[in-house]
Amino acid sequence: MRRHAALIVGGGPAGAAAAIALARGGTPALVLERTRETGDALCGGFLSWRTLETLATLGVEADDLNRDRVTRVRLFAGDHMAEAPLPRPAVCVSRHRLDTLLLDRVDAIERGVGARAVEDDGIRLHDGTTVATDALFLATGKHDLRGLARPEAARGRDPTLGLRVRLAAAPELDALVGDTIELHLFDRGYAGIARQEDGSVNLCMAVHRSRLTEAGSPLALLAALGNENPHLGDRIAHMAAGAAIDAVANVPYGWRQRSGTAGLFRLGDQAGVIPSLAGEGMGIAIASGIAAANAYTRGGPDAARRWQPGFARAVHRPIGVAGLIRGIGEGPLAPLLVAAARPALIQIVARLTRIGHAGH
Repeated sequence: MRRHAALIVGGGPAGAAAAIALARGGTPALVLERTRETGDALCGGFLSWRTLETLATLGVEADDLNRDRVTRVRLFAGDHMAEAPLPRPAVCVSRHRLDTLLLDRVDAIERGVGARAVEDDGIRLHDGTTVATDALFLATGKHDLRGLARPEAARGRDPTLGLRVRLAAAPELDALVGDTIELHLFDRGYAGIARQEDGSVNLCMAVHRSRLTEAGSPLALLAALGNENPHLGDRIAHMAAGAAIDAVANVPYGWRQRSGTAGLFRLGDQAGVIPSLAGEGMGIAIASGIAAANAYTRGGPDAARRWQPGFARAVHRPIGVAGLIRGIGEGPLAPLLVAAARPALIQIVARLTRIGHAGH
């Protein structure tokens, strides 16, 4: 059996941010990452102005992520469209680029090592070995770890799935999307669209299982949505034949971990899951990693008792506001919502769905 004072399970933005912040506080931490190579996780890829400032404190500058800025937000529902400038410029970036830059700053990481379960004597790995730790930083994203799984009820009666397809760079697509982050609202779901650092366009969708079941397959669903929503259809038309459609199931939007346990810091989606239409999932992940590391540096493993409920309070407003907008956006009132939207209102919502990035 091995032992580490601080063990981080998951090498995404939350886990990497925690590792960097722990090292700066004088605690060497080991990161366990199940993938051998840095992939491109399913993600909308939006980084707000606040998150960019936080990443700069970790040594990752905005231009390292994407030299182009996202300066506007555009909403679509039915025949209605609304547009507003963002409060401040943001970027859209692939998870491959972001994760690579963050993990380059992590001192100790073991790749191709998956955690199977939390047991009485430590973390059981897929190879059967056990790692004991005084403080576990759980950063497994939307994937649960046996023994610490989020409750089934958090997924709801009609669970949400995430779907993602990449649209290859093209002048016509650039003219449509440009420097905007787009949000297309439709029955029981929505799609976010933005241009990433290589010029490709990321189309990331959250949709209820019932909608996918009715369509029969992800490809059929995209075809149906394109026919029902002309603006979205103009973007989907650029999807290459045979393009990969990535998926993740049972996303528990709205869930928060409200209680704390000594020695356990839940990070990112393991701490709280904001509806992806807010574009703040990665912001919450990075903020949680830094805040948890700072709490550990100040108070050791026992600090998790107070830190976890404190972080739940910090994400209450952004998750709540995003959930309210999502509830309207997925229903029949979505066109009215977009028709009534004004730039000032859109900017207020954009600000209300951001998380503060000071230590919590």
